[in-house]
Amino acid sequence: MVSMEQRTLGRTGREVSVVGLGTWQLGADWGDVSEADARAVLEASAEAGVTLYDTADVYGDGRSETVIGAFLADHPDAGFTVATKMGRRMDQVPENYRAEHFRQWVDRSRRNLGVDTLDLVQLHCPPSATIDDDATYDALDAMVADGSIAAYGVSVETAAQALSAIARPHVASVQIILNAFRLKPLDEVLPAAAEAGVGILARVPLASGLLSGRYDRSTTFAADDHRSYNRDGSAFDVGETFSGVDYDTGVEAAQSFVDLVREHVPDATPAQAAIAWCWQQPGCTTVIPGARNADQARANAAAGELGPLPDAFLTAVRDLYDARIRAQVHERW
Repeated sequence: MVSMEQRTLGRTGREVSVVGLGTWQLGADWGDVSEADARAVLEASAEAGVTLYDTADVYGDGRSETVIGAFLADHPDAGFTVATKMGRRMDQVPENYRAEHFRQWVDRSRRNLGVDTLDLVQLHCPPSATIDDDATYDALDAMVADGSIAAYGVSVETAAQALSAIARPHVASVQIILNAFRLKPLDEVLPAAAEAGVGILARVPLASGLLSGRYDRSTTFAADDHRSYNRDGSAFDVGETFSGVDYDTGVEAAQSFVDLVREHVPDATPAQAAIAWCWQQPGCTTVIPGARNADQARANAAAGELGPLPDAFLTAVRDLYDARIRAQVHERW
């Protein structure tokens, strides 16, 4: 197994790799990924030094959790951390985020993952009212107390939601979209998390693949891929698809990003530079790119071995964002 830098994941106290693995792809919404391919992605990630696996109870309606559960059973002493999410198996209204439902969701995830205690449970982009409600945290604290979960966090859509969660004394981590096309968390969220000792999981680091530089205006995606059906936000928050950036704008800006990588980080692929950009931001604990196959998983994990990115590259990325992306996304999320 490759050694990768480990960081403490906020108030969980657990050490996790700076590059983790997001497993949405292993469940659904990214085209078909076979169970064999899903297992190969997990094994390749582990061999490359990944120790954090992020999943959710709705990824394939539990398929992702179940595949990870079998993987955990075959590596009982590996020290992996699994972060799952709950709350999107019902309508996204505050009244559904209550203690009895939390219990049902947690117990189902425990069964799927084959564990007695979940390492980290995150509310899965709940309504703002839920994040602001004292009762939410009372219910989560009760499950920590009875051993059902070891720690909890919140996955959020907006910077304001993140700041609300960070202010809570027992929130261990916040998961938020952070990438070269989504810089707003750098303004307040990451500094606040660092000050509070809250971990940050950066998701959508490649802006749904845009930052790989492999797409153009003619690229098509499978009908069951959210990059086809959620461009207008009709299925879930549009910010989860291409980071909320208009596709044509994103493709053009991504080509500029590729040029910057070739100039400043020639030993990395655009995807690797984009992933390293995330985990090297002060206050970011880990970044969780997804992968559809073992080669992608290995390439993503290799981004955890990159040295410090040049200041000229970091400045150029911000300039690109300010010129091409900021107006579309900065005030929205």
